[in-house]
Amino acid sequence: MDPVIVVGAGPVGLALSLALAGQGVPSVVLDEGAGKDEPRTARTAVLRPDTAELLERLGCATVRDDGARWTGWRSMRRNQEVRQVDFGDADDPSSPVHLPQHDLTRGLRDAVTAHELVRTVPHGRLDTIEQDGSGVTAHTREPGSTSWRGSFLVGCDGARSTVRKLLDIRFPGRTSVERHAVAALRTELPRPDEALLHRMPPWRTGGQEVTARPLPGGVWRLDWLLPPRGELVTPEALLARIRDTLGGWCGETPPYELIDTGVYTVHHRLARRWRVGRAFLAGDSAHLLGALGTQGLDEGLRDIDNLAWKLAQAWHLGASETLLDSYQAERRTAVAARLRAADQALPVLRGSGLRTYLSGTARGHDTLLTDGHLGRGALGAPPEYTHSPLAPLHTEAQTLVGTPLGGPVADVRATAPDGTTVRLRDRLGRGRSWWSGRAGDGRVGPAALDDRGADAPAGRGRDGPAGTRGAARRGKLSGGVRAHRAAGTARRASGRGVPRSAARGAVRGCGRGARGRTGGDAGRAGAAALRGCRGSREVRALRKARACRPGGSGRPGRPDRPDRGHQLTAAGVRGLLRNMTDTDVRLWRRVHMDLVRYAGCVCSASC
Repeated sequence: MDPVIVVGAGPVGLALSLALAGQGVPSVVLDEGAGKDEPRTARTAVLRPDTAELLERLGCATVRDDGARWTGWRSMRRNQEVRQVDFGDADDPSSPVHLPQHDLTRGLRDAVTAHELVRTVPHGRLDTIEQDGSGVTAHTREPGSTSWRGSFLVGCDGARSTVRKLLDIRFPGRTSVERHAVAALRTELPRPDEALLHRMPPWRTGGQEVTARPLPGGVWRLDWLLPPRGELVTPEALLARIRDTLGGWCGETPPYELIDTGVYTVHHRLARRWRVGRAFLAGDSAHLLGALGTQGLDEGLRDIDNLAWKLAQAWHLGASETLLDSYQAERRTAVAARLRAADQALPVLRGSGLRTYLSGTARGHDTLLTDGHLGRGALGAPPEYTHSPLAPLHTEAQTLVGTPLGGPVADVRATAPDGTTVRLRDRLGRGRSWWSGRAGDGRVGPAALDDRGADAPAGRGRDGPAGTRGAARRGKLSGGVRAHRAAGTARRASGRGVPRSAARGAVRGCGRGARGRTGGDAGRAGAAALRGCRGSREVRALRKARACRPGGSGRPGRPDRPDRGHQLTAAGVRGLLRNMTDTDVRLWRRVHMDLVRYAGCVCSASC
């Protein structure tokens, strides 16, 4: 079978080729350059624990040898320390890894060179793409003009992606979300292994925010948040910032050696589609982010970790469209949530006015920024693909475990079929293995696990993928799962025009309806969600429809107490829609049909 064509030889493209090679899939990497990277110390990468572990597993030695692990993180506001996070010693795997990006790329290139299944093509500038039912043909320009035949093609060629343009995929978003002045210098600072975020520093040129992050060899990267008006940063102004910042932290300006400087602008963009036939997008070609400490490289590495095992499955055994489409469904949804969280936090963190003087506001802001920089919370934590097309159908025999549904599996010790003890992630993606676990000891052994990938949705059973609707018809979803999915539906509906008060009410209603454990209670959860939307004229009409509640059904444990409309029937919803005007029906169909479908399907299970 033809190899996989990877366009782009940056960290994401090289990591994808190594991940494919680890599963026995050959690849061809088209590199626009000559195969060498210019050293730029001011251009660095901060790797979260999960992505650092991924690169080490792929054979990138520079993550371990040339990366600096922080022992702590401090947040300051003016002259006061607001937050302190300790990671322990420098070998603690929970701490982020900070290293220059050219060192990271060099380590990946060394690993690629040592692998016989990966072929790198220098000066391979992509010109055209042709797809058919059996593969993809990529034509490159001069001086290395030739044609390459592959089974799949993945565009990892950056923000100005040629692959994305040839596939005619739109790339909407926001330009110049943040601007930073950067300096890499060698000096001695207090607490040499701790990163520092200093907001509202008391010196004149400090600006709104300064970040100091250590690199190996006594080198520091300093970032100054620039004003949004786009003023020029002259060399004299940057030197003044360096002297004032070092003097503010050390009492007086210590001796320093300036190594590299730069100014970079953060954009937030998200491609409309991540898959067109046999062509995929990953990394910066699919998304751009970076505000509030978020790392676009982290998300790019999570892209290839999600995509590699699916392409390997398709290459070896063939794969369904559902499996290949799940890459976009999982990863694009996760990155969109990350961008949405950053966009919502930006006005709060970067704004001004009376809100900044309220008590407790500063600590809340510092918590958000810390989450972004350290890879925690909505701004940085590894995603959970709860609504993945591969998520399992809930069954009565299913047992809840510590790993959440759709979350990445823990890298526990495992016993391989040959009797050796290995890490679980080292075995994932290598064919079809079967494993079992024993609660409490953190060990697993050969028995029963569908081995698909390190970030595969947890809890997949033999029943195969199924949607919320089919599960709700069977009345077998737990109250918490029903409430969670209904809340997600309400949030999605809020993005299409439902008032915020309606969405909040729906979420509150789901909380009230989540206590049940039977199919009948599923109907009450849906009804509570709809009743909570008091801010919408159309939803208020639903509360007036007495046909939507069965008379005298009673509540569990209180047979003498009449039902107060906590239950909807599908017939009642249909009758209500028949009595509504054409205008009301159009409004319902435009912004509320997801909630109507939810109520209808859960009520069909209970009535």
